[in-house]
Amino acid sequence: MKKLENISVNEKNLLLQFPAYISLLACNNNEDDFENDNKPFDVFNHFLTFDYHPSLNEFYQEVKFVFEKKIIYLNNKLPQEKYFRDDVIKNELSSTELVLRKLSKEFALIMHCSMTSFKNHVSALHKNTLENFYFPVDIKGLTY
Repeated sequence: MKKLENISVNEKNLLLQFPAYISLLACNNNEDDFENDNKPFDVFNHFLTFDYHPSLNEFYQEVKFVFEKKIIYLNNKLPQEKYFRDDVIKNELSSTELVLRKLSKEFALIMHCSMTSFKNHVSALHKNTLENFYFPVDIKGLTY
């Protein structure tokens, strides 16, 4: 993906995990039991109904390819207690700020708007609001 050429493989993987972490946070705030065998597929179906900015098409095509496996992997890796789970997810999402700073301002802003929109999309599907969550990226010249 040309827009992500200036970042490492690990940093790209972190970006690809955004939608999975946001979905897991919404499930956690809805107190859904992710152990249900169909839950990963329900979350994946929510992801498929999301409409994103056309310039992110290549990014979301890659996300679609890895989303289902990532959400199951991340869910199993996360602590099971709600408070700790939320904390770990929010910390992971916060760590993306440094990755986005390596990308163009335009792309970072589009990504920021897209992830905020995805958060709202997933919250609506889970009939809850991720109140204390926002896409935690400050982009100099764009957000401050």
